[in-house]
Amino acid sequence: MIETSRPIVGVARELGIAEGTLGSWVSAYRKAHAGEEPALTTSERARLRELEKENRDLRAKVEFLGKASAFFAREYR
Repeated sequence: MIETSRPIVGVARELGIAEGTLGSWVSAYRKAHAGEEPALTTSERARLRELEKENRDLRAKVEFLGKASAFFAREYR
């Protein structure tokens, strides 16, 4: 889960324990081992940059559509 980035929900279900319990264990482990996580690979960094750009683009579109919806909402009243 920590090494494989599997969702806590699924792992907790497989182990037959509460999601909150497993989440607490994972949090405690991460706090105890802070700074020990391996660095991102080159491909992981590239994918992260792609996702960050996509996120920025989508946020801009949502903002634009939010502003545009006010204009179009007046047209149909």
